[in-house]
Amino acid sequence: MQGWIGYSEANGKHKKIIDIYNAHKPLARGYRVQYGDEWCATTVSAAFIEAGLTDIGPTECSCSKLIELHQALGQWQESDSYRPSPGDILMYDWQDSGAGDNKGAADHVGIVEKVSGSAITVIEGNKGEAVARRTMTINGRYIRGYCLPAYGSKAGNSSDNELREAKETIRKKAGLADATMDYLEAYQYGADLLKKLAKAMK
Repeated sequence: MQGWIGYSEANGKHKKIIDIYNAHKPLARGYRVQYGDEWCATTVSAAFIEAGLTDIGPTECSCSKLIELHQALGQWQESDSYRPSPGDILMYDWQDSGAGDNKGAADHVGIVEKVSGSAITVIEGNKGEAVARRTMTINGRYIRGYCLPAYGSKAGNSSDNELREAKETIRKKAGLADATMDYLEAYQYGADLLKKLAKAMK
């Protein structure tokens, strides 16, 4: 989604995102998104389509339906104590009063880009009719909850040879012990991190 920052209704580039969503089959509930529709959930879904991650990130153009799909997969989190990770899908409820536990309907959605201290940076489609960043506070007002795609399972399905080669490269270039790399791999996105490190060292 970072490459889509600045796509907007004003410059018409938001249509590219909607076209990506509509080209994916099967279309959720058989509905073809129109250019004049709200397109925040469509953007999140299009990002998963482009990344080839629809097996772990269900596609939908509706925030509430997207939550239902992730709930069915056991991938919904609304605990006030939850600290999000990059890649989590943040759901908003603009009617949240800030008092008590938010149980309202979701109105908007984005993908967590990074978390620093108590600040969450989110990339969203249709934020002011454009793809843009927003900064939120962990457990802040308007956060309805998070959809948590199973990135770990995707990493586990990646090429064992590729991961093995990455570890070998890091071992030779940086001298990291196997135990250290196994420790890193156990974390969310760990396998992908090792591959990126190895690529940077070549």
